[in-house]
Amino acid sequence: MRSPWVLQLCHSHSGPFLEVARQYAALFRDTPFKVLTVYLTGAPTEEARADSASDKVVFLDYTSKQIRSLKLNAIRSVRKIAASHDTPFSFIIAHRFKPIYIACLATKLPIIGTHHAFGDYNRLQRRWFARLFRERLTLLGVSDAVRDDIRKNLPGWPPERIETLHNRIDVDALRARLLSREDARARLALPQEATVIANAGRLHPDKDQATLLKGFAEALPRLPAETLLVIAGSGALEDNLKALAQKLNIADYVRFLGQIPDARRYFRAFDLFALSSDHEPFGLVLLEAMAADVPILATDCGGAPEVVGDPEQLFPLGASTKLAEKLVDFLTCQEKTRLAAITQRNNCRLRENFTDDIARETFLNLPMIRRLLP
Repeated sequence: MRSPWVLQLCHSHSGPFLEVARQYAALFRDTPFKVLTVYLTGAPTEEARADSASDKVVFLDYTSKQIRSLKLNAIRSVRKIAASHDTPFSFIIAHRFKPIYIACLATKLPIIGTHHAFGDYNRLQRRWFARLFRERLTLLGVSDAVRDDIRKNLPGWPPERIETLHNRIDVDALRARLLSREDARARLALPQEATVIANAGRLHPDKDQATLLKGFAEALPRLPAETLLVIAGSGALEDNLKALAQKLNIADYVRFLGQIPDARRYFRAFDLFALSSDHEPFGLVLLEAMAADVPILATDCGGAPEVVGDPEQLFPLGASTKLAEKLVDFLTCQEKTRLAAITQRNNCRLRENFTDDIARETFLNLPMIRRLLP
C-alpha cells in the first residue's frame, strides 16, 4: 500500500518561514504520511532542502512581485504539482493567506490554513474568499489570541474549524547548536564581564523597541556596572532608534548588532531577554531564549502570555517604567535561587507545551484533522 502524502505550501524559506515548514513537516514523523513542501519564492538551496525535514522539496523560485495580484502562474504551478504527483495528496497545509488563496484555486483538496499574524481577515475581500471555500477550508492560529482574532472576523464558523496549534521548537536540536556563553560573546564583540539585556527582531513599530530603550534608560542607574542592552535585527526604524538612544543619553550602553544569521545560536551570551512587542502573535523567540536558559520579560498582550505563562515575567504594553522596575528586579536580585527557579519553570513549560512531540499529539487529535486522516 502506497503512503499517503501531504502537500505543504509556503511563501518562502527565508527568516522564520523555514522553521515553520520544519515544524509542520515534523508533525508527520512516525506516521504513514509523507510530506512534499513547496516554496513559492526563494532560490533553491541545499540548506533549505535539508532543514525542511520533508520527503520532497520543490522550489518554484518566483519573485514576490510574481505572486501578487491574481498569482496565475503560481496557481498553474501548484495545480500541475498536485495533478502530476504519483500518489494523490490527502490534503494541503498552506501557511499564511497568499498560499491559502493559491491552494484553494489550484486544487479541490481539503486545506488547512495556518495563520501567524493578527488581522488576516480584517479585509472584506478575504472574508468573502474564506466563506466561498469554507466547505474545504479549516484554519489554525499560532496562538489562542490569533485564533480568537480569526473567529471574530469569521462569525458563524464552527469553533472546531478554527483552532490553535502553538509554534514550537526542536529543543534538543537547538541546544546542540548553541554557542557557549564565552564563544557567543566573543563573536558578538561583547565584554565577557558585562551584564547583557537582549532583544531580537525587526526594527519595526510592531516590535516597540522604543519602549525597551526608555525602560532601559530609566533602569540603568540602578543596574549593575557595565550593563549593556543589545538589539539584534534590522529595519526601517534603525536610525530613529539610534537617535532615541542618543536623546536618552544611553548610546554608549546600547549595541545595535544588525541582522545576525541564525541569531538564536548566540542566546547564551545574554543574561536576560526582553520582548517589548505590540501584540506579538506568538513569540517564537521566547522559546529560543527559554531553550538557552535565559530568563525572559515580555509584554502581557498578544500571544506572549500564552508562551510565558508566568505573570512575574510580564509587563504592560508600552509601560517603560514598569519594564524598568522588572529589569532592576531581575538583574539586581540577590536570590540566585529565585532566578534559577524561574529558569527551571521556563524549561518545564517549554518541554510540556512547545515541543514537536506535544504539537504532534495535539494536531493529530484536533477534530478537523481527525476527519482528514485515514
